[in-house]
Amino acid sequence: MGNHHETVPWKHVIGFILSLVLTFAALWVALSSGLATKAILVVIVTLAIVQAALQLFMFMHMTESDSGKIQTINMVYSFFIAIVVVAGSIWTMAFVL
Repeated sequence: MGNHHETVPWKHVIGFILSLVLTFAALWVALSSGLATKAILVVIVTLAIVQAALQLFMFMHMTESDSGKIQTINMVYSFFIAIVVVAGSIWTMAFVL
């Protein structure tokens, strides 16, 4: 995979196909599975986390850098900011309603 002269970027093709499979699996669970609402939410959130990790490693080149420590710190910081934004939004909306 380190060869930059490949004609087909197989890593990206496989990542794309796996992303499609995960997306269609979530769609099927939501529309046709017949599971309870809580179970549907758990499955969809789990599939979303798996797909986010897949995209980080297949498309965002998380493992291709010399400084993996810096990328890890950046990702942890990004997750922290995302959690603060979501939690702050929910907290703010709780007082408005």
